[in-house]
Amino acid sequence: MTERHSRAGWVSWRVLTLMQLREQPLRTLSTVLAIALGVALGAAVYLINSAALSEFDRATRRLVGDADLIVRGPPAGFDQQLFVKLARDPAVEEASPLLELDATLATSGTRAGGMSAPLKILGLDPFRAAALQPALIGALGADVTRLFAHDAIVLSHTAADQLGLQRGALLPVVVSANVRNLRVIDVLPADAYAGALGIMDIGAAQWTLAHPDTLDRIDLRLRPGTDLRAFQAHLAAMLPAGVIAVTPRIENGRAVTATRAYRINLNMLALVALLTGAFLVFATQSLSVLRRRVAFGLLRALGVTRSQLQRALLGEGAAIGVVGSLLGLVLGVLIATAVLHYLGANLGNRQLATLGAAFSVRPWPMLAFALLGTGAAAIGAWAPAREAARRPPALALKAGDVEPVLARLPTTLPGLALIGAAAVIAWLPPVHGLPIAGYVAIACLLLGAVMLVPQLMRTVMQTLPRTGRVVVDASVAQLRGSAGSATVSLATVIVSFSLMVAMAIMVHSFRDSFELWLVKLLPADIQLRTGLDGDTAALTAAQQQRIAALPGIARVQFRRVRQLYLRADRPAVTLIARAIGPDDAGSVLPLVQTAAQPLPAGAHAAWISEGLQDQYGVRAGGWIVLPLGERARRFFIAGVWRDYTHPGGAVAIARADYLAATADRSATEGSIWQRPGSDPAATEAAINATLGRAGTVQMVSSEQLRERSLRAFDQAFLITYALEAVAVLIGLAGISVAASATALARRGQFGMLRHLGMLRRQVLGMLAYEGVTQSLLAVACGLLLGGALSVILVYVINRQSFHWSIDLSVPWSQLALLSVTLIAAAAITALWSGRAAMGQDVIRAVREDW
Repeated sequence: MTERHSRAGWVSWRVLTLMQLREQPLRTLSTVLAIALGVALGAAVYLINSAALSEFDRATRRLVGDADLIVRGPPAGFDQQLFVKLARDPAVEEASPLLELDATLATSGTRAGGMSAPLKILGLDPFRAAALQPALIGALGADVTRLFAHDAIVLSHTAADQLGLQRGALLPVVVSANVRNLRVIDVLPADAYAGALGIMDIGAAQWTLAHPDTLDRIDLRLRPGTDLRAFQAHLAAMLPAGVIAVTPRIENGRAVTATRAYRINLNMLALVALLTGAFLVFATQSLSVLRRRVAFGLLRALGVTRSQLQRALLGEGAAIGVVGSLLGLVLGVLIATAVLHYLGANLGNRQLATLGAAFSVRPWPMLAFALLGTGAAAIGAWAPAREAARRPPALALKAGDVEPVLARLPTTLPGLALIGAAAVIAWLPPVHGLPIAGYVAIACLLLGAVMLVPQLMRTVMQTLPRTGRVVVDASVAQLRGSAGSATVSLATVIVSFSLMVAMAIMVHSFRDSFELWLVKLLPADIQLRTGLDGDTAALTAAQQQRIAALPGIARVQFRRVRQLYLRADRPAVTLIARAIGPDDAGSVLPLVQTAAQPLPAGAHAAWISEGLQDQYGVRAGGWIVLPLGERARRFFIAGVWRDYTHPGGAVAIARADYLAATADRSATEGSIWQRPGSDPAATEAAINATLGRAGTVQMVSSEQLRERSLRAFDQAFLITYALEAVAVLIGLAGISVAASATALARRGQFGMLRHLGMLRRQVLGMLAYEGVTQSLLAVACGLLLGGALSVILVYVINRQSFHWSIDLSVPWSQLALLSVTLIAAAAITALWSGRAAMGQDVIRAVREDW
């Protein structure tokens, strides 16, 4: 008996699958491609990010080497006497002093924005570093004394390739506002260090790069048996303000931690296609089950059990998932290979920029993506399979039993419960800095909204009055009596369109907020800076005075930007010392919050970014301790401002307070207001002449900088735009599948209408009206649902992931165009499907239903 049942189950699965493939090859193919796209995007994003992180981790390990602790200070450095003290500590076996700086490179064409990214230069003692970084020092060759020349530098293979330099070439580096040429004495092998790096002797680096008697890093290896935690606590008590001691694990994990939220959000967006693919499987299988209900009834009458039929249909959905997943894995590998080769691994995030990084296809993650795709398809097929198995054979063999069964399914109360749960869950706090609750809320909202569609459609259809027109009234009657089955057709469209709307609103809101933020921060005519996040270039006080005195300049404000470490386990915080005070802070910074109480007497004010507020738990009206000069100083937090450029957090203070604390009169940035009628090119030439050489500073008009920043924004969101396009394609595929399957299932009805005298064009008009009506409902639901999803994306997921706020802004024209496109596509698809169904013999179609 068991063998016979097993054979019957296998035969039934084979019969059903062959029937599906023979009669619906295009719909099956579209469903397979939907699953494949979701798996491909998820796998590609994973492979690209893992390749970038592997390259970064490998490079960091080469720099850290065998150290047990890393003592690190800000780029301004600390007194090298600290090295002497630590090297003599009895618990320290080896100590290696280092100077690690991002050097600004002199370039031409700076007005066009030609300043290149800074080059990381590592100044080290080759003999001491040999004990802690043996692989890196071994790559320098046997004669390390060549580094002792004051202008000698060794470049990594990547740095030499990016800069177009060879052995013997000169590398111009901006030091203060002057240019010093370094001689490239050698280029490391390609496998020695993956990133862009320059290596110098520490003494030469201190002298040439204007950091005399200072270090910013000391690597320590402790003697065997030393308690690491106890020594770390001992070390913390003796370190100067702003100097921290971290383990290599924390050092290696900085980029991983800093980019974690970005990578997870990108993976979640990539799985949007897989989610819509699952709904497409649900729609396709549901309509396929309705069309084949007579065949199912016959199989049941011939002895196939409920469980065998259900397993056969689940196997059919899983087979679609397996094929789609395998195809998706292949596509994902191809996409990742192309992106890494041509675009790099950053996907819009500069911290993961790795051009040409290689990835390895590990079996377990790929298996996970394959199971994810197969599981999504199986879940999509579960409800139709269960419904087909529960239907009695007598009813299945009889026409017209579709809608009553679906109408009995309870959907309204569960749908309302899910939407209510989403409204509560969405505002829960993040879990380990990740908006897990936000994603759960989105899933609940999507499922709840789809479950409410049948009741909504019944209500809408019943409110429509009779018009006396046969085509319109017949269409309304059909939709009124098939709300449940119409929901199956609309599910994919609503889900894909709502997700597309939500992403469109989120990106548009972000872009609008970013543009207004740029206008606020760039009020001057020209922006000047000495380097792109570099540590070596700066303007002296005398140079600032000469620039301010130039005839074409009406006013200039200089800023000093540098990095500070507030906690050992967090990235560096950006300090911005600028002209600002409690009275004009609102006109200088894009404030989102101000302290309720006034500045206390004798206190100094600071304004922190939203990122710093979230990551360090400080608030407006509180206090923050900043390591400036030789000691830590307390500042009153007078406000919180919006910042999109410093993921580690930023704090702005008055430049006068910074000068009093550090005696540092240098500047790294400036805003220049020109006199009326002045020529920007003449002003730039005058500044270069004042500094003695062009290419030592970057100058660009505020308008050009805004345009360039917005172009960079759009490039960063290319992957999001691609995902929106995928959502549109899957939505259109859902319309095609739904319309064609419904038309084929209603061939008997069309034949009967033709026998009753309805003209062919009237039947097609009825189908077009139904398609437009359903698509209008889908668009309305998608707009409302997408708007709700965008609120979660903007105010919850974005805020908890990236620690900045944006203002909600709706792209009405873009949404209107998308809506019209969807409605037109639905009407055209309905007509096309109707013509295909009407092209068959109407007498045979009527007989099929009897």
